[in-house]
Amino acid sequence: MSGTASTSTDIHGHAAGGSPFRQPKAVWAVAFACVVSFMGIGLVDPILPALSSQLHASASNVELLFTSYLVVTAVAMLVTGWVSSRIGGKRTLLAGLVLIVLFSALAGSSDTISQIIGFRAGWGLGNALFIATSLAVIVGAASGGFNGAIILYETALGVGIALGPLVGGLLGGISWRGPFYGVTVLMAISLTATLVFLDQTPQSPRKIGLTEPLRALRHRGLATVSLVALFYNWAFFTVLAYSPFPMNLGIHELGFVFTGWGVFVAIFAVLVAPRLQARFGTARTQYVNFFLMALDLLVIALWTDHKAVLIVAVIVSGAFIGLSNTLMTQAVMQVSPVDRSVASAAYGFVRFIGGGLAPYAAGKLAAHYNVHVPFYLGAGMLIVAIGVLATGHQLLAAADGGARTVDIDADEEAAEETGEMVSVGMAE
Repeated sequence: MSGTASTSTDIHGHAAGGSPFRQPKAVWAVAFACVVSFMGIGLVDPILPALSSQLHASASNVELLFTSYLVVTAVAMLVTGWVSSRIGGKRTLLAGLVLIVLFSALAGSSDTISQIIGFRAGWGLGNALFIATSLAVIVGAASGGFNGAIILYETALGVGIALGPLVGGLLGGISWRGPFYGVTVLMAISLTATLVFLDQTPQSPRKIGLTEPLRALRHRGLATVSLVALFYNWAFFTVLAYSPFPMNLGIHELGFVFTGWGVFVAIFAVLVAPRLQARFGTARTQYVNFFLMALDLLVIALWTDHKAVLIVAVIVSGAFIGLSNTLMTQAVMQVSPVDRSVASAAYGFVRFIGGGLAPYAAGKLAAHYNVHVPFYLGAGMLIVAIGVLATGHQLLAAADGGARTVDIDADEEAAEETGEMVSVGMAE
């Protein structure tokens, strides 16, 4: 460490030399699988009203497509570290991909909404195994160190979220079964590419216990950020999962609307969030971001019956969601005193619970009261998130300063000891 940090990193702490997109085939295979996996988040959005009408299901029952998927993902996150530390990263990835291929195909072959809900739950199990392991595998196999791997991972997330509604709209215009079969084909390609191009990953240096993620939530920083994410994800998935119903648009039109939303998510997650975080810090950026997102949901709540206002407000919400997705992921890694894999599992468990319950609650509230109430509740959840975040302000401020130093040192060490970086990345 010879004091070269200012020349070896850019203003965001990213390695200045080399492109994060010049990667081995193995990294691209996993990154492609990440894109398809994240596509699954918004893939069913354009077909939600069609499913409701064609399968004679209520809006709240259709919303269970999100609830079963996300709640099972949340619970499964608690065991992913236990599994991957025993069978290795590659086998865990492959197991997740096999489950996604199987259950997406079964969902497409279903005849009732109850069957689809059940198979989406199995899909959620596969998704948990995949997303909990993919970042560590990319870090271990990527060139350019940890920061380059993070950029690539965030790009895959953004592209997947942007493409999901577009693919869902195009395939859903043919049949509501199309998006499910589309995922089956794309994930089968990912499975084959991962199997062929990704070498066997090193064995974890230690076995992770089943209760470690839950015990990790005793740490104040991790618990605070996880609770913030729960309230934020409630608002996020209220917009994503319920807003297609009051829009009253066709499948293709819904696909285009949520593609615009996804583009905003991608741009603000990959390009804008790192700059705002570097200039203003995580906490201050999130206070403003959550407040503006709450105002946006308030606009949706007040003008739910005005289609043009609703569409514009939903698309704009992608900017706030993109910022939060990146900032919250960085924050949980910065404030947590435990292994990254354990912190990620604990954080995923809490936040996906919020995301899973919100769509079902939105359907029930709209049926019992009116279509405005779910969005009022979402806006209120964001105000609660600001209050919870404020209790951990000092922790985040300290972590912001410490994380920059750690990242700069890690970049220099990566340049000097590439082999050691790979093994450390896989362990994490």
